[in-house]
Amino acid sequence: MRVRKRKGAEALLAENPQYVILDPEAYKGKWHQVFGNDNPIHIEVGSGKGRFITGMAAANPDINYIGIDIQLSVLSYALDRVLEQDLPNVKLLRVDGSSLTNYFADAEIDRLYLNFSDPWPKKKHAKRRLTYKSFLETYQQILPAQGEIHFKTDNRGLFEYSLVSFSQYGMTLLGIWLDLHAANLEGNVMTEYEEKFSQKGQPIYRVEARFA
Repeated sequence: MRVRKRKGAEALLAENPQYVILDPEAYKGKWHQVFGNDNPIHIEVGSGKGRFITGMAAANPDINYIGIDIQLSVLSYALDRVLEQDLPNVKLLRVDGSSLTNYFADAEIDRLYLNFSDPWPKKKHAKRRLTYKSFLETYQQILPAQGEIHFKTDNRGLFEYSLVSFSQYGMTLLGIWLDLHAANLEGNVMTEYEEKFSQKGQPIYRVEARFA
């Protein structure tokens, strides 16, 4: 998600350390201490403006959520949502999704969400897709045995690529939705992109995949 540079975004993040963790390397292996409980921890890589992560946190107060995005301005808008709803079970990180093992210990995360990731449609850019095998290796390391990835996109090409990537990696596909909203999946929380594209009649694709 690309947005204009937001004036004061960096200061806003710095002023809210209860929600924004500016030095996440220091908490590797200690995230349950950060939240102050032993509840499961779910992360969203590429959390955008935070609609999904805050919606999930509000609906599931017994689960801890970490939203991850590298873009400063985008993350500041996600923080706006967290502050508005006062969600103690949300933390935000401004880090790169390719470096997750720098911030999380082995099997420290219980579930991982990928929502409307950049499709990187050119074949030469396949290694940048968040479902490429090198990313899957990283996810597998921080997830427990049989940990799950829940993935949504409006891009059919990325969806098909991801199904193949998951399968070739040896993952089990637990569920596949070719038109998520037509299926009326219970508990689905929409992202900003999801609402935008679904209103235009674009089908939303979804898959739940589990590591062996």
